[in-house]
Amino acid sequence: MRTRLLPLLIVLMAGVLLALGFPLAVSIAAAHQQKVVVDRIDDTVRFAALAQFVTEGPGGIDERGSTLKDQLKRYHDTYGINAGVFHRDGQRFMARSPENWTVPPDGSGQQAFREALSGRRSQDPPQVWPWQDDGRLVVASPVVRDGDVVAVVFTDSPTGQLRARILRGWLLIVAGESAAMLLAVGAAFRLTGWVLRPVRVLDAATHDIATGQLNSRVAVAGGPPELRRLARSFNEMADNVEGVLEQQRAFVADASHQLRNPLAALLLRIELLALELPDGNEEIASVRTEGKRLSQVLDDLLDLALAEHSSAALGLTDIGELAAERVAAWRPLAEEKGVRLIGDTSAVTAWADPIALSSALDAVVDNALKFTPPDEAVTVAVASHGNTSTIVITDGGPGLSDEELARIGDRFWRSGRHQNVKGSGLGLSISRALLSAGGGTISYAHHEPRGLKVTLSVPRTPPAVVPRAD
Repeated sequence: MRTRLLPLLIVLMAGVLLALGFPLAVSIAAAHQQKVVVDRIDDTVRFAALAQFVTEGPGGIDERGSTLKDQLKRYHDTYGINAGVFHRDGQRFMARSPENWTVPPDGSGQQAFREALSGRRSQDPPQVWPWQDDGRLVVASPVVRDGDVVAVVFTDSPTGQLRARILRGWLLIVAGESAAMLLAVGAAFRLTGWVLRPVRVLDAATHDIATGQLNSRVAVAGGPPELRRLARSFNEMADNVEGVLEQQRAFVADASHQLRNPLAALLLRIELLALELPDGNEEIASVRTEGKRLSQVLDDLLDLALAEHSSAALGLTDIGELAAERVAAWRPLAEEKGVRLIGDTSAVTAWADPIALSSALDAVVDNALKFTPPDEAVTVAVASHGNTSTIVITDGGPGLSDEELARIGDRFWRSGRHQNVKGSGLGLSISRALLSAGGGTISYAHHEPRGLKVTLSVPRTPPAVVPRAD
């Protein structure tokens, strides 16, 4: 969810910053240019005040004209700005610097010159942008004498420094917005973490309950009020589910326990009855077999109820050594059946309940030996993969179809091809319950070229504890 929520927040924040940054950049550019334009206006007004007293005669301009010419020259030499006082025709001039400079014949220069001839200062020039290498600022002011415009003071300024100042201002904006964006991204991470933390805890608790850890609960703290209410509702649901399942387990355990005594008495009476009948009576043998099978089912039901109800006593366990012990214990039975039982049990540690893991491994090995024909092999291999340690049991039996693989481990389920094999169909269910209590799993797959592959997985790190709500 964070991968969807975080980009949305970042895009929204980037849009807000850009919406603020563009007007600010334009405003900074306009402010820098306006300052330059005001300076040029002041300069043209000063030159116009000198020019209105200059007189020209057959011998040239008077002393005031020489002063004006000197000031224009120093102005150009100091600032690099072209400046001149031109007559109305735009060709003749009182003074100019540099000497070969004239009013631009077209564009904004001519427009500013015409506006000054009408008796008013030229309008502000168009905005100059940093990427306009050939940009110029032209400002013109009229020279008024006795109410008439007799000349025009014209300045033509380069814009290199102005564009550099605008660019520096923009870089400051970019730096500021970048810093603001980084802060916003950090705030977005914190915000999404705060919003999604209850969801992650809820997801972890849901996974724990799905894997059999029914005591997992969500701490109702942190996050938006809606998620806190969801956490409380989840805890109430988990309490109800746990209560219902506890009642179900208690019923199965009680029923199994209560049925064992009458069944034992019934089997005893069957044995006494068999003494009164001829040896080899098929009906008595069939009843005896079904009775023993029913007794085994009741025992397995009781074991399953206890396995689902008990909590795991987790500890750091050498599962390689544990698997080697179980292989040694089952080898006599394997030899009796003519099956090779092979153990590949290197030293590998994991967090597991040794008794529960031993019982689960026994159930799987027993199942493998039942269906493996003579001269075939059953292999028990121990390995570690990242944060998980595994015990893989493979056999050379007939294996299962894809449809049967999807059902293996269900309570009382047995393949239709193996109904004649002794068993209740609860052994693998008990194994799953024993492993789930300690955070482990059991999975099934095809074993090539034939047979079944069963993988018992247990964590190599201590299981995380989900806080329980008060």
